[in-house]
Amino acid sequence: MRAVRSTRVLPATVAAAALLLAGCSSGGGPSDSSAGSVSGSEGGAAQGRDAKPLEPLPAAIPPDLAPYYAQKLTWQPCDEEFECTTFKVPLDYADPGGGDMTLSAARKPAGGGVAPQGSLLLNPGGPGGSAIEYLEGSANSFDPGLRAAYNLVGLDPRGVGRSSPVKCLDGPQMDAYTAIDMTPDDQSQISALVTADKGFAAACQKQSGSFLGHVSTVESARDMDVLRALLGDDKLHFLGKSYGTFLGATYAGLYPSRVGRMVLDGAIDPSLDSLAGNQVQAGGFEIAWSAFAKDCITHDDCPVGRTEQQAGEELDALLKRIDAQPLSTESGRKLTASLAVSGVIQTMYADFLWPALRTALTAAKAGDGTPLLKLSDSYYQRSPDGSYANLMFANTAVNCLDLPAPFNDPQGVEKALPSFEKVSPHFGRDMAWMALSCAYWPHKATGAPHTIRAAGAPPIVVVGTTRDPATPYVWAQALATQLESGRLLTYDADGHTAYGRRNACIDNAVNSYLLGGNAPSTGTRCAK
Repeated sequence: MRAVRSTRVLPATVAAAALLLAGCSSGGGPSDSSAGSVSGSEGGAAQGRDAKPLEPLPAAIPPDLAPYYAQKLTWQPCDEEFECTTFKVPLDYADPGGGDMTLSAARKPAGGGVAPQGSLLLNPGGPGGSAIEYLEGSANSFDPGLRAAYNLVGLDPRGVGRSSPVKCLDGPQMDAYTAIDMTPDDQSQISALVTADKGFAAACQKQSGSFLGHVSTVESARDMDVLRALLGDDKLHFLGKSYGTFLGATYAGLYPSRVGRMVLDGAIDPSLDSLAGNQVQAGGFEIAWSAFAKDCITHDDCPVGRTEQQAGEELDALLKRIDAQPLSTESGRKLTASLAVSGVIQTMYADFLWPALRTALTAAKAGDGTPLLKLSDSYYQRSPDGSYANLMFANTAVNCLDLPAPFNDPQGVEKALPSFEKVSPHFGRDMAWMALSCAYWPHKATGAPHTIRAAGAPPIVVVGTTRDPATPYVWAQALATQLESGRLLTYDADGHTAYGRRNACIDNAVNSYLLGGNAPSTGTRCAK
C-alpha cells in the first residue's frame, strides 16, 4: 500500500476520501515516539507539544503580488454544463519575479433566480484529489438551495490534476512500485524497498522539474486567496474534505479576516508530527477493520470466521499466504500482499464497500486475486488501460514538503514497528514501512507541525466521524479546539467524512450554515 497521511477520492456518493495515509506526512523524526501523542477523550486530542501557532499574513496585498490579484478571469464552456478558466500564480511567493505557475479552475454557475452569495470553493482531499473532477462528479448532488445560492468552484491545487500536475512513473513502472513488498522480512527485501523509494523520488524530480519544490499546502492556500480576489469575493467560502480540511484551515490561519463560511469535514490535526500522525491513522484503520469484522460475522457470506478475533486471524493468515505466493488474477498481473492490503484499505473508507470486501476475500481464499486487485486499482486510481491518475504523485510531493519525514532510514522504521503494531495489529507494519518514502525526497520539507487559531474568523464548522479510518475523530476534536471559532459537529458512524452521505442531520446542519450562517453548537451529534 502506498500513500501518505492525507486523501484519496472515492465516488461522489462518498463525497471524498483520504489518502492522508502514512507515506510522508510530518514531523521531526523518529527519535521520540511519544511526541504528538493523542487521546480519544471527548474533550479533544492533545496537541503536538512542540507545535507553534501558524501566524497570519499581513492583511494588505504586497505590491509585488498586486499583478496576480489584478488578473481578469476568462471563463469558457467546458465539460458540458461547466465553465473553465486558468490564471497565474507565482512559482515562489518569496520571489514573485522568479517565474509563474498556471492553475486551472472550473465552476458551475449559481442558478435558481436568487442573487448568488458568491462562490463556494470545493476540495475533496488528497493531497492530489482533483477539485475539478470532484465538482463535475458531484455538483448536481448538492442541495438545490446551495446550487442556487453559490457558484460552485473547483480549483485544482498546484501540482494536481489540470494545474501543472506532478509526474513521476509511467504505468508499468507504477505497477511495479505499488506491488513491492511493504513488510520486508530480510535485508534483501529492505534493500529492494529502499531502491524503489529512491527510484520513485528520482523519477518525480526528473519528470516534474523545479516546481516539485513548490507544491506545499501553504502555497496552495495562498493561491486560493488569489482566486478569491479574481472571483470578486471579499470572503472565501469553502467546503473541504479530508486533506481539504488542512488546506482550508491553513487558509483560515493565514487570512482569518477573509474567511467566510467554512466547513472542514474529516479534519486533520496540523499540530502532529508525521510519526504521531501516521500512528494515529494506523489506529483509525484498525478501528475500521474491527467495525467491518463485527458486521461481517452477521452475514452468511462472511469469509473470515464467526468472531471478530477469528476474522483478524484469518486476514493475517491470508495475507501471509499471499506474501509467500502472490495470487493469479484475470489480468495476468499478480496480487501481492501489498496490493491485497491496498484493496482491503480501499473498502475501509465507506461501509457500502464492505460487501465487495467480503466477495474479494472469499475469492482470495479460493486462490483468485482478481477482486482484491480491482479494489487496489481503485485505491491507486489505476485505469483499465494501465495508466494512473497523478493522485499518488501529488500526494507524496505535497506531504513530503509539508512536514519532515518520520524516518531517515530503515533502522528508524524497525525501531518504531512495535508502536505501530500495537495500535494496528493488522495494518501497522505496512504503514510504518510506507512512511519511509519521504526520507529520499529530493526537496527538503518547508513546513512543520503547527497549531491554527485563525483568531478573529467567523465560526468555522469542523465535522468529525467517530469511526473515520483515514482522518480519525480525535483529529477533528483537536482542530475544533485549536480554532478560536471552531464548532465541532459529530457524526456517530463508520466511514470517511460525513457531509453528502445522505444523513439528514449532518446535511441539514451544514446546509443551514452555508446558506444562512447558522453554525451548529459545539457538541452537536448526529447518528447514522
